[in-house]
Amino acid sequence: MFGGRAIMVNDKMLVSAGKDGRLLVRVDAQQHEKLLQQPGTSQAEMGIGRTMGPGWITVEQDELTSDKKLAEWVTIAMSHNRGTTGTS
Repeated sequence: MFGGRAIMVNDKMLVSAGKDGRLLVRVDAQQHEKLLQQPGTSQAEMGIGRTMGPGWITVEQDELTSDKKLAEWVTIAMSHNRGTTGTS
């Protein structure tokens, strides 16, 4: 669906690693704008010009050059995952 390999927890996607090295991250919509201020982030899109809405962020490959940086984004996604119910 997202053109990459996804990691799911509790039947919900945490992150999806794209073929191009970018990471699609599911985050708390209330934290969306704040997280978009991080280097190398952008509003996630499903095709050119089709934004996915609050709670979906793309992190560029250049910002994922260490295990620590990758773990930070996975932790953000996991924190959101723990706070949600259902299959959002």
